Amino acid sequence: MYAIIQTGGKQYRVSEGDVLSVEKLPVAEGEEVVFDQVLTVVADGDVKIGKPVLEGAKVTAKVVEHGKGEKILVFKYKAKSNYRKRQGHRQPYTKVEISKIEE
Repeated sequence: MYAIIQTGGKQYRVSEGDVLSVEKLPVAEGEEVVFDQVLTVVADGDVKIGKPVLEGAKVTAKVVEHGKGEKILVFKYKAKSNYRKRQGHRQPYTKVEISKIEE
């Protein structure tokens, strides 16, 4: 059984027991979070597709940790004008463990 959920402007394919990193959520570590924007649920070959989301379907997950991703460098440069700008960025994330998928 798996589901496709939407959070943080992205879509994720999740099964029970999966651990994934999503965009930072305003939930404390150890608490549960419910994803109610479930787009699709597949259980034993039975496919349910929402238009755009399934009514009454939800995915429950436990927040494992918060953190920051790897640093990326943003470098702006214009030729012949001595313009250079370097900036770093670390995207914050929330690591969640999927505990339950309800149809």
